Amino acid sequence: MKSDLFSSEHMAQPATAPGMSLQNAKCVKYVVDGEMHARQGSMVAYRGTLKFERKGQGIGGMLKRAVTGEGLPLMAVRGQGEAWFAHEAANCFLVEMEQGDVLTVNGRNVLCFDASLSYEIKTVKGAGMAGGGLFNSVFSGFGKLGLMCDGHPVVIPVTAQQPVYVDTDAVVGWSAHLSTSLHRSQSIGSMVRGGSGEAVQLMLQGDGFVIVRPSELKQEKASSN
Repeated sequence: MKSDLFSSEHMAQPATAPGMSLQNAKCVKYVVDGEMHARQGSMVAYRGTLKFERKGQGIGGMLKRAVTGEGLPLMAVRGQGEAWFAHEAANCFLVEMEQGDVLTVNGRNVLCFDASLSYEIKTVKGAGMAGGGLFNSVFSGFGKLGLMCDGHPVVIPVTAQQPVYVDTDAVVGWSAHLSTSLHRSQSIGSMVRGGSGEAVQLMLQGDGFVIVRPSELKQEKASSN
């Protein structure tokens, strides 16, 4: 049987080392030797002796079943084998974190990550319920984090002299040490008369960066997993 489908570009290659890598722009491959964490329902294929658990004992105690404002629970993947993760053909990116790095990420953009990373679910300071009750995952430690994004993300530098204002539905993540607050760009009068709809943004101040996607929030499809 002959087809471009069977070219090396599409074929899964034998595992060479444990850990995370890009299978392609839309899929992350993880060679599991122990434990890793992933978004529930994101596993599209696996081979080997792996177990997928929504709850259970994780490294250092009970696995955190982290639920963000978008209702994104995590699962533990344990054993030895290979697993592939993707979500609705979103673009995938790997972030390699070193000791001392801290990154805050919108939960809907988290695909998978090393169990060696620490994470907490926190309310975005300054946002509150007026900003949609923003909940972000704050990652720290040493390891790799797999992110996903609709379209090609834009990384915008933030400086002390020039804050950046982002749509809360488009933000992917930012340097965790940046300060956050809500910014209202329209007067009440213009909103009543029919404004742009972008009435409130998240303002980021300090020195660092913010990642945004070129699309606003879509309604999440119910997962059957």
